[in-house]
Amino acid sequence: MESHQLKPIYEAIGQGDMRRGLTECDNLLRKHSTHQGALALKAYVLAKLGDAEEATALGQQVLHTPGALKSSHVLQGLWLTFRVLRLPELEIAVYNTALAHTPNSEQLYCKIFMAAARFNLYKEQHAAAVALNKLFKQDKYLWWVVTSLLMQARSSQDSAVKQLQLTLAERMAEKALGEGHLTNTEELRIYLEVLEIQGNHTAMIAALSTSGPLAEKIANDPDLVTQRIGLLIRTGDYTKACAAAVAALESRDNWADYKLYVEATVAQASGGESPVQAATANFDKWAAQRGRDRGAKLAGVELAIKLHEAGRAKPAGEVADVVGERIWSYVDQFMTKAICYSDIMQYFVTHVKSATALGQTSSAVDFHSKQLEQRLHNARAAATAAKCSEDAAQSWVSLERIRYLIQALADDVDPQRWVAGIGTMLSFGLDSTEAERKLAACSDMTLIACQRLILGAFLAYPEPEQRGLLLSSLFKVVCVLEAGIRMNDDQFLLKLYAIRLYLYLSCYDRARALYDTLNIKNIQLDTLGFLINGHGMSLGCFSTDLELCYDGVSFYDRADARVPQELESAYGNGTYSNITDFTTFRDNLVHSVQRECTHRCALRGETFEYGTSKDVVDQWKEADAVSIEHTDETIAALHDNRDVAVMGLLTPVDMAKWNLEIMTRQMPLPGPAWIKIFSMVPQIMHYIVCSEAELLEARARDLLAVTEEAGQSVSSHDLLLARGVYQVATLYLRARSGDEGFDNELSALAEMIIGALPPDTSALNSLDLHDVALSSIRTASVATELFTLALSVKHALSAQRSSSANAVALGLSQIRKTALKLVGGMRAWTEKPARESIDALWLNAEEPLLASAMTLLLNRRKSAVTLATKSCVGSWLKSVNNMAAHWKKCT
Repeated sequence: MESHQLKPIYEAIGQGDMRRGLTECDNLLRKHSTHQGALALKAYVLAKLGDAEEATALGQQVLHTPGALKSSHVLQGLWLTFRVLRLPELEIAVYNTALAHTPNSEQLYCKIFMAAARFNLYKEQHAAAVALNKLFKQDKYLWWVVTSLLMQARSSQDSAVKQLQLTLAERMAEKALGEGHLTNTEELRIYLEVLEIQGNHTAMIAALSTSGPLAEKIANDPDLVTQRIGLLIRTGDYTKACAAAVAALESRDNWADYKLYVEATVAQASGGESPVQAATANFDKWAAQRGRDRGAKLAGVELAIKLHEAGRAKPAGEVADVVGERIWSYVDQFMTKAICYSDIMQYFVTHVKSATALGQTSSAVDFHSKQLEQRLHNARAAATAAKCSEDAAQSWVSLERIRYLIQALADDVDPQRWVAGIGTMLSFGLDSTEAERKLAACSDMTLIACQRLILGAFLAYPEPEQRGLLLSSLFKVVCVLEAGIRMNDDQFLLKLYAIRLYLYLSCYDRARALYDTLNIKNIQLDTLGFLINGHGMSLGCFSTDLELCYDGVSFYDRADARVPQELESAYGNGTYSNITDFTTFRDNLVHSVQRECTHRCALRGETFEYGTSKDVVDQWKEADAVSIEHTDETIAALHDNRDVAVMGLLTPVDMAKWNLEIMTRQMPLPGPAWIKIFSMVPQIMHYIVCSEAELLEARARDLLAVTEEAGQSVSSHDLLLARGVYQVATLYLRARSGDEGFDNELSALAEMIIGALPPDTSALNSLDLHDVALSSIRTASVATELFTLALSVKHALSAQRSSSANAVALGLSQIRKTALKLVGGMRAWTEKPARESIDALWLNAEEPLLASAMTLLLNRRKSAVTLATKSCVGSWLKSVNNMAAHWKKCT
């Protein structure tokens, strides 16, 4: 009977038509107002339609109705409702209530366990696991108990409670191992993690050295074999560690095992030469085996470096012969491989730094320079010969990368030496038969040339008065990058550098177009989103930046929903090692710096969606001013997952002086101060429209304090905006109270907004190209955003029937009138004189650094120059048009 009555509702839900489902629920409830199945399904439908408040209330009503959960339809409807609403405590309450009607239900206890596991409710998860293990005596449930104890211990802040949970987990796992209930490597990994947290390495080694069927599974698991070697080293048993490493490496090529073998060998080296000789002989033996030469050869370099670092190598005067020769022997053998440079870079760096510690930097650098010189000459000659093989081309690329690194290690600050040979490199990368064949080495060579040109430009023109020459140089590099992209549209790094330089020149539109071709999605939105997110807000492209922010927000929401499902799957399938991985992954995303930045940028963008309408009052009233609150403690808990090494750097990230990612930033990466500022701005606007004067005054003071303390960690334009928001808050407080002095605050705000806009450009040539590229568009964007926020004050005062509302409206109207004229003049300059200025001040500038590059481009790749020029002008015009359109709407 009940199934028949509910059938129309189920059909609508099954077809995804929730509106019809709601209608069918109401139809049934009109006939049977207390039909609990219909009420439960109505709660579910409301949850799916987004009416969380009513769905929760109705779901709780049914939950607390005596006997309702005897029905399977009610049970299903309620747990689905609370799962959609992400209310695990209520979902668990549904199962616990249902247990009263079906005691000892394995299915219900499993559902309680999974609901708790999905949302880190470890106490409830553990209780359900204990009940399952007690009632049903399955190995799976035993390991659910152990894992629950482990997860509780990991999250506990109480050291005594944490130790108790770990001790219980250890005893259960140890007993399981002894009684044959630990049967696979996933269960073993949980036991090992329990022991690892307690620092019980001896017991870990014993577990990994067990006999029986489990021993074979351990031997076939490379990670566990490697873990055992590492544990032997940590317990000081270097002889066994070496033996275990050799045994492992005899059957497989694992770089982690090579490194541990080297570590154990170096630790034994003080006892004599025999361990070193044995390791060297083994490396030579393995290097002679087909397919194993790379790892074994690199291990030889690792051993030489580590012996040197440990002071167990020959005297410093002979170090170059030992370490250096091994480094160059590796280069000679593998420079035809694209992986060569990333393999060997760290050893060049370590070798030179070790020599520096001994006061012998120049000797190490000189040695490598001499080794490079003839090899580079030969490789260049081979690659530029009539018929160039891929190996010859790749060899040249590898050696050019090494040349770059050696110059940086030598602290070479001569820009001319950094651009030496650029003409030959670009001819090969852009204007050779190999380039026409889209040889990967040609794109790589173009990239290296651009990296050199960028570095050379920043070295040559470091002073503020040289900014014109710097911008001219960077624009020319953009032309080279565009030519490289035209030759090979799949070159990710060429596009990354083009994006970075276009943004440096305030050209958002072209940067965004290139970014869109990179197909960045999913987790890359967290690691690489910083490359573009927020730049549109700073360059007048508010709506397009908002679209990207929504992509990021959607990813974080999907990840929030997916990780609980993955955790449930891991428990169900017994893949326990994934549980801590998924939990860590979720924690890193929940507390991600980029997530915070993306959400704050989205809030900024939404200001422009509604900021010109009276509806803005409702928008700011509904804004959640609590969840975006940040303290020093919550800021410190954030994880920075941004991949700042993504730009194919040829020096280590920590060599900041030579780090092109840092060098080419137009504004600092958003950090703690930025997050605090842009968390306070929406809070301030919320307090304005809600007329919360005391809270507003306190938050405005906080904003000013953070702004004053931010220093260079926040861009000058964002600091200008923050100070402007403080002025907006002050204006509201004075106007609200009827203080006659609010006119002064309005004048100060007007001066700030008009001062951020470009000067009167009625002469069409009064705008400075370099100002446009560096600051004019950015400050105009600040003025536009600040005025939009100021309009909220007017709307709030009107809604609150303040006598000052009309005076504020009149003042803002005057600001708008002036702004429209100034922005219009900026648009007129961008439409015509901008192109002429680029030709005169950038392309034709007497700037010798890129002369050879521009000669090649103008003679052979002029279309790239045209594209770059049009992209700059078009991007500036797009930004200015966006702002002009917004000012027109601000009535």
